[in-house]
Amino acid sequence: MSKLFQPLNLENNILKNRIVMSPMCQYFGRDGFANDWHLVHYGSRAVGGVSAIIQEATAVSPQGRITYKDLGIWKDEHILKLSKIVQSIHDNKCLAGIQLAHAGRKASTPVPWLPNEKLEDGYSKWAIVAPSSIPFDIHSQKPKELSVDEINIIINDFREGAERAVKAGYDIIEIHAAHGFLIHEFLSPLSNLRKDDYGGNFPNRIRLLIRIIESIKQIIPKKVSLWVRISATDWEEGGWTVDESIELAEIIKNLGVEVLDVSSGGLTAQAKIPNKPNYQVPFANKIKNNSGIITGTVGLITNAIQAEEILENKEADLIFIGRELLRNPYFVFEAANILKRDLEWPPQYEKAKLR
Repeated sequence: MSKLFQPLNLENNILKNRIVMSPMCQYFGRDGFANDWHLVHYGSRAVGGVSAIIQEATAVSPQGRITYKDLGIWKDEHILKLSKIVQSIHDNKCLAGIQLAHAGRKASTPVPWLPNEKLEDGYSKWAIVAPSSIPFDIHSQKPKELSVDEINIIINDFREGAERAVKAGYDIIEIHAAHGFLIHEFLSPLSNLRKDDYGGNFPNRIRLLIRIIESIKQIIPKKVSLWVRISATDWEEGGWTVDESIELAEIIKNLGVEVLDVSSGGLTAQAKIPNKPNYQVPFANKIKNNSGIITGTVGLITNAIQAEEILENKEADLIFIGRELLRNPYFVFEAANILKRDLEWPPQYEKAKLR
């Protein structure tokens, strides 16, 4: 039997195969609200057979948005539309996940396809925050260094975001601690120059993430699986390392995190990242085999044979697919055909099934 189509049993959930839709921002909300674009976008990938969908970075506060078009979960009014997306995903036998996020010093930026858009103060532009007052690059706004009181507010924002996610019906909550956003900024010594309990040594730099995990675990029911996405390395001398990722994985596994979604980079603009197929797989492999946590791998995984080999080699437990699912919502069905696995199709689509 193909490894790609073997179920994976979590503590209180079952992933029907090893293909997960990776979170990818759509930049198409308004005041944090999802709309019919998101309903169709996520619903179609659930129809396409993935085992779980992790919804795009969803801000726990208005200040934590990457752009003014990001989705949000900072107020109760956001729940209704999100719950409809969850129901659409569930209707197609797929687990629904949401990525809770705060963009930190990478917040308040233009929508990617409108790079020259003039941002309007108070609507599309706002003051940003970070562990230390260091801008992302020479073109970026300088962030304000967070006080301890402000850090406590952000921890509570994540907790309340998780409470709303539970009310909306999500099966998975993923904490975004990667790609140079706020939690990653605390993890890395390149962006965290603090001298207090949130900076300096390893236990201090991971403190924000640990406190967020502990806060969320206090309020989510057992049926909700907690995941974390990290950047396993900054690809920079003196930055966050794979060895630190392994140590972190061991700690958060003991706190009840079930899956580590392993990516890399995003902290600095100048990092040289070798973008090629499987370039991030070794990180998931090393973390998995040194910590025992379930890992997912991402990055330029575009075909069934490639994904199958990663699992056969025990380099990761899950395959997170991003851009390939934008190109092809029915990647799973094509992969099953290539690997000669007879999948159940939606009855409405049976007439198109390859025999």
